[in-house]
Amino acid sequence: MNGKRAHGVKFGVYLNEDLDKGLRECMKTLGIKSRSRAIQEAIQLFIAENKWRLKGRVAGVIGVVYNHDIRGVDEKLTDIQHEYIDIIIATLHVHLTREKCMLAILVRGESQVIRDLVKKINSVKGVLFVRPMLLEAI
Repeated sequence: MNGKRAHGVKFGVYLNEDLDKGLRECMKTLGIKSRSRAIQEAIQLFIAENKWRLKGRVAGVIGVVYNHDIRGVDEKLTDIQHEYIDIIIATLHVHLTREKCMLAILVRGESQVIRDLVKKINSVKGVLFVRPMLLEAI
């Protein structure tokens, strides 16, 4: 560090026993020796995963798991995708079980439009969960 002292902020964090145990297990498996380093990595990931919600152009994938036995769910999801054809790059449909399917929807566009897409997908009866994995687009 060329003799310069790093500047930062020090604060305390409370973890319940289960969370602390899980953290220690992950640190051991990953070879991370410092809790501070583990917390820093977690915060960096949190920022990267959520910064897209603020504004600007983003790119990534929206993961959707749904029960295809619910009447009309496939058609509704397809209709929503057609509404957002200008930001959807590609989709992948995977059969997980006889009842459950997964969609991976690759997107690129303005964060507000993608937030609207996620909200519409989430509102469809039969959708079990939606997980956006988006980053700022360069």
